[in-house]
Amino acid sequence: MNKKNVVAIFKIFKENCANPKTELKYGNGFQLLVAVILSAQSQDKVVNQVTEQLFKKVNSPADMMNISLAELVEYIKKLGLFRTKAANIKKTSQILEEKFNGQVPEHRKELETLPGVGKKTAAVIVNSLYNQLAIAVDTHVFRVSNRLGLVSTTKAEKTEDELVKVIPKWGLLNAHHWLVLHGRYVCVARKPKCDDCYLSEYCEYRIANIKANKLIKNRP
Repeated sequence: MNKKNVVAIFKIFKENCANPKTELKYGNGFQLLVAVILSAQSQDKVVNQVTEQLFKKVNSPADMMNISLAELVEYIKKLGLFRTKAANIKKTSQILEEKFNGQVPEHRKELETLPGVGKKTAAVIVNSLYNQLAIAVDTHVFRVSNRLGLVSTTKAEKTEDELVKVIPKWGLLNAHHWLVLHGRYVCVARKPKCDDCYLSEYCEYRIANIKANKLIKNRP
């Protein structure tokens, strides 16, 4: 996709949602970290249902260390991989207390040393909590950025690097949220809502489908 169209896409994103935010609910950095760990392979709305009760009791790594693993499991058992997530959150809480004075680190490399925190989770944290220019590539970001034609990648881990190269600098801070929300509500996986999409004139996926349909109709 040419640079002019990329800029146009992100201008439209900004016009439609100037200050996008994560849909996960949290009160502080630690709660955000927990919520993001819990969100792996789980819907945000279900995570919010779980954390609504959990965060009434747990506000810090010290609080998390004061509840048992079994109690944490009981809070989050609606979520996929809940036992693994519970174990990771307990271990991470201990490390935050012992190594980082109970604070969530602001550097991606330090975050990635925590159990249950990979590249994507670390990117969400530094972007949402510390306003760093990071793009967390989840299934929505991967799908939308490839459908639009912003990138052409086959692996999620390469997508962030390619997006950083093409997205205008003024759009990098909010790019993750714009792409996630677009993938969640418009450019959905199975039946993208192309007729309702405000990016349709720039979307290479839609343009290719229109051309393909015309060829089929014009066949003798």
